[in-house]
Amino acid sequence: MKNISCLTVIVILLLNAGITIALINHNNDRAVTDVSNMFSSKETKAKSVDVSRQNAITNAVKLVEPAVVSVNVIKTEVVRGASPFGFGFFDFFGSPMQRQVQSIGSGIIYDPEGYLITNAHVVSGATQIKVVLPDKREFDAGIVGMDQIHDIAKLKISGNKLPYAKLGNSADLIIGEWSIALGNPYGFLMNDSKPSVSVGVISALNRSFAPRQDRHDYKSMIQTDAAINPGNSGGPLANINGEVIGINTFIFSENGGNVGIGFAIPINTVKAILNNI
Repeated sequence: MKNISCLTVIVILLLNAGITIALINHNNDRAVTDVSNMFSSKETKAKSVDVSRQNAITNAVKLVEPAVVSVNVIKTEVVRGASPFGFGFFDFFGSPMQRQVQSIGSGIIYDPEGYLITNAHVVSGATQIKVVLPDKREFDAGIVGMDQIHDIAKLKISGNKLPYAKLGNSADLIIGEWSIALGNPYGFLMNDSKPSVSVGVISALNRSFAPRQDRHDYKSMIQTDAAINPGNSGGPLANINGEVIGINTFIFSENGGNVGIGFAIPINTVKAILNNI
């Protein structure tokens, strides 16, 4: 009996040892799996966050941004102020004094042949126009045509592999839909050819204004609260599809800065003007 009892105890001990080893191995496998899942979960979350940063607005900017240019202009202005002696300013030969003035605006290339759009007031009176692309290439530009009344100018540059943006349709705009303004506000201070991007909505449509002293006649304008500042003039207003729906032109402001009331010339109006200049 003692031998049988000892044998039974040994069998029981062996069974317990086997069960214990099996449980330990199972827990170890589970721990490895849990750690693997933990790291896998972190990687998945990181990828998910990265994907969430890419949205319709960032995609639209990628389509338009390469074709947004700085339009650097040199103009010759006549000095009209009076001297302390009551006479106008004249040079040694008795001609009115002139000075060189540098200004900057924005534009958008819309054709692979190098045609681009800007505001007429950006290039009016220019003696030299230099266009700078986001990739830092610089080109001398010529004026193909200009409509002073409606404030649109068509320029031309010559280069290889020029980026260009697609012109959209401004006839079906919806009040409240996203609008994206691109351009080079204060670009002369930043020494950077990359355009700035601001986002807002279409605030109103068909805004018209009485003729101004500068002879510009603005009709059926697009109103947006996307930030538009000095230097943005002539740059594109784009929709969520990355299509140009307007040309940023002016703002309402008491202090010269953006207050969320900007106006763009509808691209359908611009297309009609381009065909006639």
